[in-house]
Amino acid sequence: MTLSHCLILASALFAIGVYGVLTRKQVIAILISVELMANAANLVFIAFGRYRVPSAVGAAPGQLFALFSLALTVAEVAVGLALVILLYRSYGDTRVGLASELKS
Repeated sequence: MTLSHCLILASALFAIGVYGVLTRKQVIAILISVELMANAANLVFIAFGRYRVPSAVGAAPGQLFALFSLALTVAEVAVGLALVILLYRSYGDTRVGLASELKS
């Protein structure tokens, strides 16, 4: 698998994620689409780390960026799921349109 194949796959995953974010009304489906976009970005980091010219240091910056990105994604999931639970407890539903009513 070449670098262009990895980038095409990541672009397709990212496009599917954007489509999911723009068309879904349920918060859980939107969070899953955001996770798909984050995984596409991680795939790009790994691909560029794999296919770059090796440095003298020997570090793998693509893998390190992907690991850092995964840590940020875990934090985003925790906050997102807390918001979903708050929305469900308040309204009994997880539609995005109800979230605007949570403003105080």
